[in-house]
Amino acid sequence: MDLLNTLVDKGLRRELPTRDEALAVLATSDDDLLDVVAAAGKVRRHWFGRRVKLNYLVNLKSGLCPEDCSYCSQRLGSTARILKYTWLKPGQASDAAAAGVAGGAKRVCLVASGRGPTDRDVERVSETIKAIKDNNEGVEVCACLGLLSEGQAERLREAGADAYNHNLNTSEATYGEITTTHTYEDRVDTVQKAHAAGLSACSGLIAGMGETDEDLVDVVFSLRELDPDSVPVNFLIPFEGTPLGKEWNLTPQRCLRILAMTRFVCPDVEVRIAGGREVHLRTMQPLALHLANSIFLGDYLTSEGQAGKADLEMIADAGFEVEGTDQVTLPEHRASGGCGEGGGGCGSQESGGVCGSAGTEAPPRADEARTDLVAVRRRGAGTDLAPNA
Repeated sequence: MDLLNTLVDKGLRRELPTRDEALAVLATSDDDLLDVVAAAGKVRRHWFGRRVKLNYLVNLKSGLCPEDCSYCSQRLGSTARILKYTWLKPGQASDAAAAGVAGGAKRVCLVASGRGPTDRDVERVSETIKAIKDNNEGVEVCACLGLLSEGQAERLREAGADAYNHNLNTSEATYGEITTTHTYEDRVDTVQKAHAAGLSACSGLIAGMGETDEDLVDVVFSLRELDPDSVPVNFLIPFEGTPLGKEWNLTPQRCLRILAMTRFVCPDVEVRIAGGREVHLRTMQPLALHLANSIFLGDYLTSEGQAGKADLEMIADAGFEVEGTDQVTLPEHRASGGCGEGGGGCGSQESGGVCGSAGTEAPPRADEARTDLVAVRRRGAGTDLAPNA
């Protein structure tokens, strides 16, 4: 396809595709899907080889958020039966992080529910960052604490944070339909504060909330303009008890096209398959590794992912290798820019899922609601059970 040859050439030159070209990727047929994956895979391998960066989430404070983000199980008014607990102590968070590092994670993502941190919260997280770095040599730490006030990004950087995550989630035009308690501009401002403080900025999106192809292209083009080091791509998990609990709009093929479009628009950026890969990509997850160079290991914030051992086996079986702590994530021209080594998609929407057991019933359609794959996290941080890593 002339389109794909053009996009590969542009990706190797870090040249921005046109909006029409990006839309055309999303409009390709299932018959052309493997060609799309192969083309985007050339761009991915040019900049990142066959390395896969592993990241591990630690939910520092779960539930009871005053914001009304429609996709979130921790939102104001959510009746999802998730774990709810207040701040983990630094030692507890460090122990949780150690499980992920032992499983192969290079980056630990510290996430807390809420509109944004108080100065006391920043102090608390700073103590946690120190505890993690003291106990885990070479680990990177990314914080995701919501909207930042003046000076807070600088304090986190001084405490040893490597990155800060705050996702745009959806297009500016439709943001007000998803969240009303803060604005799209608030989110942009926080990403810019992280950049200005010298943190590696991480910002991504959530697909599957009823958005159009134009919305997806809009948000990815906006992310390109913001120039984060990392772009996590989340796929909505429709939690029962949230306003989007009945939104099942994704197929594995659609997810792959979204990841490919993101790679073409952001060729030299760490593209993360974040929340929802188990639920929506399912058996197509290995193909997605040809598009993205980063995933989460184990569980998510409020839901379970596939077993950490299965993640590692998938990476090896697909012919990829886990990125080591001695390897720099980003290409030299980005890594030398003073913004750290690459972002983690720490603020992934609360998602995940475990694979259901095989049975004798007919297999589900690709676009059928798979509520059986949505499992609330009941282990790891905030519980007495061992984490999944």
